[in-house]
Amino acid sequence: MGNPAQTILPRWRGFNLLEMFTTRSDGNFQEDDFRWIADWGFNFVRIPACYTLWVVEEDVYQLFEPMFEKIDQVIQFGQKYGIHVCFNFHRAPGFSVNRVLKEPFNLWKDQEALDAFCFHWEAFAKRYKGIPSTQLSFNLVNEPAEISEKTMTRADHERVMRAAITAIHYIDPDRLIILDGLRYARLTLPELVDLAKSDAVAQSCRAYEPHGVSHYKASWVRGENWSEPTWPGKMEDGIFWDRKKLEEFYQPWIDLARQGVGVHCGEGGAYCYTPHPVVLSWLKDILEILTPVNIGLALWNFRGPFGILDSNRQDVTYEDWHGHKLDKGLLQLLQSF
Repeated sequence: MGNPAQTILPRWRGFNLLEMFTTRSDGNFQEDDFRWIADWGFNFVRIPACYTLWVVEEDVYQLFEPMFEKIDQVIQFGQKYGIHVCFNFHRAPGFSVNRVLKEPFNLWKDQEALDAFCFHWEAFAKRYKGIPSTQLSFNLVNEPAEISEKTMTRADHERVMRAAITAIHYIDPDRLIILDGLRYARLTLPELVDLAKSDAVAQSCRAYEPHGVSHYKASWVRGENWSEPTWPGKMEDGIFWDRKKLEEFYQPWIDLARQGVGVHCGEGGAYCYTPHPVVLSWLKDILEILTPVNIGLALWNFRGPFGILDSNRQDVTYEDWHGHKLDKGLLQLLQSF
């Protein structure tokens, strides 16, 4: 089969930073985060962002300059500390997996939404043209959801992605673009493989399988009543998950890498209620699968209930880190890969 490792992207290792994650976020990124991430040996941050933060009074075509200045700042922090910044629309015009706010239109079906989506990415392309793709990439939309005739077919998704990629590359032909897989970034996008080399388009998976480990007691997926997970073990879906099952899950992504497509794992991790030994054992298996094929991983999140700082786990002896609670065990696991 030849070399199975993808070489299009670096093996980016890092974290998701959430200062622009929701409609109520302030965009005030902390320089210390970048300093610590770099000092600990990591080279990547993903910025999941909500587009309503940079529009004026819900007018999708009126851009709010002060928020763009905060985006400028996060890119400058990345440049200062040698960290690649991947900017992601977690809420895009017409779609978000976050149900706290209902979008007024459907990105996958409505031309009005697609026009707004392209307008926003064109604004980013113009503003950041000249910053090399080694420093900045665009992750177009977070976790396109379930495939259905009513909400989004594969053809709908492909049409929207091709339109946005064309719009961005018309302005900035060299900009690296990353596409999340379908079904919440579980499924690869073979229909878009042709863009991988000619247009610098990579694809992104997740490290959340099985949800019985990663989302135990998470209310947003109704995980409150699931049984406490073991690893390996039988999960709430009735499936016995182990290292072999994980290898089967990631095989399509490894096959994609073998085709010369850049592959990265843009999110992964486990919620704070999953027993810490289970988290470490499960995540070690994932890292052992992804690392030999040069697929990097960005933990969700850095500070917070999935992260290495201030996660509020009850079964961890934390170390003090400049007033934060550091999960040294999780940090050392990530550093070892």
